[in-house]
Amino acid sequence: MDFQNMFQTQGMLFLLMLLGFLLKKKGMINEGNKVLLSDLVINVTLPASIIKAFQIEFNREILQSGLVIFLVAVGIQLGSYLLAAVLYQKVETGHKKVLQYATICSNAGILGNPIAEGIFGSLGLLYASFYLIPQRTFMWSMGLTYFTEAPDRKSLVKKIATHPCILAVVFGIIIMVFQIPLPGVIDQTVKSLAGANTAVSMLFIGSILTGVRFADLWTPLTIYYNIVRLFLVPLLVWLCLLPLGLDELVTGVSVVLAAMPAASVTAIMASKYHCDEVFATKCVVSTTILSMITIPLWCLFLG
Repeated sequence: MDFQNMFQTQGMLFLLMLLGFLLKKKGMINEGNKVLLSDLVINVTLPASIIKAFQIEFNREILQSGLVIFLVAVGIQLGSYLLAAVLYQKVETGHKKVLQYATICSNAGILGNPIAEGIFGSLGLLYASFYLIPQRTFMWSMGLTYFTEAPDRKSLVKKIATHPCILAVVFGIIIMVFQIPLPGVIDQTVKSLAGANTAVSMLFIGSILTGVRFADLWTPLTIYYNIVRLFLVPLLVWLCLLPLGLDELVTGVSVVLAAMPAASVTAIMASKYHCDEVFATKCVVSTTILSMITIPLWCLFLG
């Protein structure tokens, strides 16, 4: 197994966080800039990244190859949603929202593709693309309900339905299913904005870390979440898929992507909707650090 892509990607994330940390220390990022960065990610770079992710080849042969893992991924998202509903009932509301969102949303979108390709080859990359479709749909539909509040159900539905990331998912599915090519200048603009998403997100997370000591990352609650995100979820996925007799590659990709750390956008959502961005950052950073050990272990376990 070749773990080079995984370690390079994780190293890149940490360097971007370190840069954000240093920029905040130097005063180049302040509280006003942080609000701008979070709004930029949620309303601009993340929607562009979602649209770009749906620009994959889609024909009958590819559909047949990816349909099984797509259905597996739907099951994983439903299972994660149920886990999120029962595992954090005694946690205070602000932290509960963060933990629930971070349980249904992993960082498979950033780490998943290079890891799947590096370990499982080109077919693994294709499967990862299908695996991520349900996750992206869930994180910007059910996931938004954790943070978004409205006076009544109708207003809540309207607020979620008009969210830039939901609109990007709908548009992305349309261009994928009907294979609609974007005009050249629009396509290049979308790809350029999407390319900035990871950098801006990690700079934002790094800026929050200025008020967090390394030792403070490991609290009883973050350790509990690390166990859920990095061990319990992939273990349950493996146990559920084992008796189904699926192709080993489908099982391998599903388990490894289920073992990814918390989605980096968790901290941005927490900041945007005032749900303790520091705690959310602890969850993102601690799981990302520990995943450098747990992901290779899962890969070795799967053989």
